[in-house]
This record gives sequence, C-alpha cells and structure tokens, in this order.
Amino acid sequence: MPKTIAPLVAPPLVVPDQNLEKKKAASRSWLLLDANGDSMMLEVDKYAIMHRVGIHARDLRILDPLLSYPSTILGRERAIVLNLEHIKAIITAEEVLLRNPHDEYVIPIVEELCRRLPPKSGRKHLVVYDEKESRDGLWDPQNEDAGGDAPPFEFRALEVALEAICSFLDARTTELETNAYPALDELTKKISSRNLDRVRKLKSRMTRLTARIQKVRDELEQLLDDDEDMADLFLTRKLVGSGSPTALSVVPSWVAASPTIASRISRFSRASTIASFGHGSDDVEELEMLLEAYFMQIDSTLNKVTTLREYIDDTEDYINIQLDNHRNRLIQLELMLSAATVVLSIYSLVAAVFGMNLPYKWNEGYSYVFKWVVIIGGLGSMVIFFLVLGYARYKRLIGT
Repeated sequence: MPKTIAPLVAPPLVVPDQNLEKKKAASRSWLLLDANGDSMMLEVDKYAIMHRVGIHARDLRILDPLLSYPSTILGRERAIVLNLEHIKAIITAEEVLLRNPHDEYVIPIVEELCRRLPPKSGRKHLVVYDEKESRDGLWDPQNEDAGGDAPPFEFRALEVALEAICSFLDARTTELETNAYPALDELTKKISSRNLDRVRKLKSRMTRLTARIQKVRDELEQLLDDDEDMADLFLTRKLVGSGSPTALSVVPSWVAASPTIASRISRFSRASTIASFGHGSDDVEELEMLLEAYFMQIDSTLNKVTTLREYIDDTEDYINIQLDNHRNRLIQLELMLSAATVVLSIYSLVAAVFGMNLPYKWNEGYSYVFKWVVIIGGLGSMVIFFLVLGYARYKRLIGT
C-alpha cells in the first residue's frame, strides 16, 4: 500500500507585543551616574547589578518594569532601593543606577541628576560626624554656597528623586483640577449623559491618582516615624564606619593637609567604634529635615486631591437633590392626574346612569332636567377635585 503523507501545516503566526519587548529591553538598560557627574549606559542582567550593589533578588524585583509594585524606599547595607512611580533607581554612596533612562518621564530626572550631583567645588566631599560636632556637620542649604560641607551623595540623589516625583504628582493633580472643575460646573448647569460620563472618567482618574499619592506619602511617613529606617539610608556614614577600602577612596587628597579635618576624621573613627550608626537623633536630623520637606509637599498635593474629591461629592449630592426634586414634582403631577381621573370617573358614572337604554316613564316630559344634571354633575366633580387637592396639601403630599 502506498504511504500517505500528511500535509504540512504552518504554525500560527505569533505577533510579538511591542510594549512587552520594550519593557524587556528596559529591564537590562541602566544608566550609571557617579559622584563626579559622569554617566555611562549599562546593558547588564540582574545578577551583575546584584553583585555590584550588594542587594538581594527580592529587592531588585521591586524595580522590574514587568511587575507592578507600589512606591517603596528601602535602605540596605550598601544601597538604597528606590521605586517611586516611574523612578526606579539604586543609590549607593558613590553612584546612582537608574533603570530605563530613555523613558520620557525619566529623561528630565537624568538631566537634573547630572546637574546637581557633582559637588560645586569640583571635588568630593566627606561628611564627617562627631558626637560633639554633629550639629556643625549638618547640611544647611543656605550655607551650601558659603563653602559649608555638601550633603552626602546619597542624600543629594534621594532629594532629586523625591523632588521629581513630588513635582510629577503635583503636575498631574493640577492637570486633573483644570479638567475637573469646569466639567463639574457644567454638570450642575445641565445634567446630561455626556456630562455624567465625563465626570465619571475624571473621578476614576482622581481615584487612581489619590492611591498613588497616598502610597508615596505613607512611605515617607513610615520613614519619618522610624529613626532606624532613616539611619539605614545613611550610606556614607555606614561606609566610613565600616572602614572599608571603598570608603577611604572617598576621602580626597587635600584632607591630609588639613589638621582640623584630619582630627575630625580621627575623632569620628574612634567614636564610630563606640556608638553604632543610626541610633542618635542628631545622626538622622539632616535626613529627617529632607524627608519632612517633601512629606509636606506630597501632603499638600494630597490635600488638593482631597479637596477635589469633596467638591465632586458635593456636586453629586447637589445632582441627587435636583433629581429628587424632579422626582417629587413628577409624583405631585401623578397625584393631581389621579385625582382628576377619579373625578372624571364620577362624572362619567352619572352620564352612564342617565344614558342607559331602559324603558322607564319618568324621563318623559322632563327634557329640561338634562342641562341641570350636566351642570350639577360638573360642579360636583370640580368640588370633589379641589377637596382632594386641599386634603393633599393639608397632609403636605404636594407643594403649596
């Protein structure tokens, strides 16, 4: 018997998802910014990043663009893991690794990091802390131009990220307010399906935006409530306190020529062996002031959204009151029509009685009575109608 050969069936054509491909490409794309402001693009996998900054896979998974994680700020031994909406970065004491730097919302952050991360004096600064001189070592933005110590590198990078996310959310809130208030005012003037659908979409946007702002605010509030969490973000102090060779590379060559700074470093190295990092209130005061400033800003943005939500709720209450008023008027109209129907039924009953085609003698010769029956029947019906309306008004079933 000849063998039959089955026809070849071509496999189904699978169209790749362009957005998924972009996200996969972005998961390997990193921008490296160091303390001098130099930038470099990296195309590496997650294991190389984990080895470079010393974090676990579960921490790096928070920054995965293929996954959806809420806003988070995590302090680790050698790095700060930052996930604030579109800002996904890893901050160390010497460099910043920024994921997906080609995103349209991330490009302004990259430019701001390049502008603000390098020290103004053109050299690296070491923020030295001592138990007695910790208050003198705190960064004051007003004294930055006067030659004071610059804040630690990780603080400057964290400040740029917080400023960017606060400005981004505030801009989204302002845009939502610009569209919402006119739409709500138009809805109060004219209740239509188009206006109701427009307000529904704006309310959905507001709900999503409120959740995003609330998460960032809660994350900052959680950091402010726990000094140990804030101390975990103090990477420079942990790096210097550990005495690692990497920490010594941060110290510039001009430090040895300055006896004052050298003595401060010596006193700090002795004090670091006695006190653990992050447990003194002065150690986290600088970071606390930084976080508190942006907490107030994000809280102000949340208040704007809350005010908008209250305005929407007030508008909904006003619309419901209007609809209830129209519904009450329809009920009153229905009551009046029902009363009129009853009265006409009584009048029709009289006409039906006199219109019966039955043989009887008393209607002969009394044709003049017809007009009186019509007149008296009509007046009686009107009297009954007004009595029903009067009773309804007395019981406040209809308006006056």
